[in-house]
Amino acid sequence: MNAADTLAGRLKSGPMVVAPGAYDCITARLVAQAGFGAVYMTGAGTAATLGFPDYGLVSMNEMTDNAGRIADAVGGIPVIADADTAFGNELNATRTVREYEKNGVAAIHIEDQEFPKRCGHLDNKVIIPLEDYVAKIRAAVAARQNPNFTIIARTDSRAGMGLDEAVRRCNAALEAGAGMAFLEAPQSVEEIAAIPKLVKGPCLLNLAWAGKTPQVDLAEADRMGYRLAILPGILMAAVISRCDEVLADLRESGRHPQLDAKMSPGEMFRRMGSADWDPLRDQFRTPTPRAAAE
Repeated sequence: MNAADTLAGRLKSGPMVVAPGAYDCITARLVAQAGFGAVYMTGAGTAATLGFPDYGLVSMNEMTDNAGRIADAVGGIPVIADADTAFGNELNATRTVREYEKNGVAAIHIEDQEFPKRCGHLDNKVIIPLEDYVAKIRAAVAARQNPNFTIIARTDSRAGMGLDEAVRRCNAALEAGAGMAFLEAPQSVEEIAAIPKLVKGPCLLNLAWAGKTPQVDLAEADRMGYRLAILPGILMAAVISRCDEVLADLRESGRHPQLDAKMSPGEMFRRMGSADWDPLRDQFRTPTPRAAAE
């Protein structure tokens, strides 16, 4: 099975899938090495690697290229990727699905904001008409080659239109063929618990740190009925915070800060797959018997 098949099977049975957010190959490898069965490619993190806020400033190619690198880096572990608004109308949604699928991604989510979009936990988001959103979801579903490539329908309508409208949009997208619903930014624990009961299909929970949604334990989210939980900012926020601390220490002390003593250059390279590359140094130096005879 490929990664899309693997993820689709896990979403249908077994415990809730937990996918910490990664924004590059380093963080993706760390997620895989920590034993998680899926990686979430954060769009906000992808934008940050290019020096931008999550304001819809990143192109489809920049997003799909990053997703492909991450998928290669984790070696078959399913990657769930942010696909923003699918970068336009039904035509753009068609190409977006083809490009993500070609890059080895297992699932993407597409939202109902106008382009350029804004982070789901910011104010003043502009939502497109439901008929336009449903048409885009239909186009995305039709464009995939593997029926197990999961199209996740995200709605950002909760903030401006209320919970009932957000649920209506989730159910309309599921009827249009989406494999999962993603109701962004519920505003209370009660809303979080209600969504899997109101939405007529599998649901994703976004545990964005310090966002509009209250934090709940993963086990509780599983009991509520969620099939997938993403933690998009977990590593990006941790890295920024730790980097600020180390740089402040360097500036104030004038000496190299004390870091993890085990994280030598060799250990860092090992975490990035050096053991797979080292044998290639000498493998081709000694000719095979057949090559020597020729």
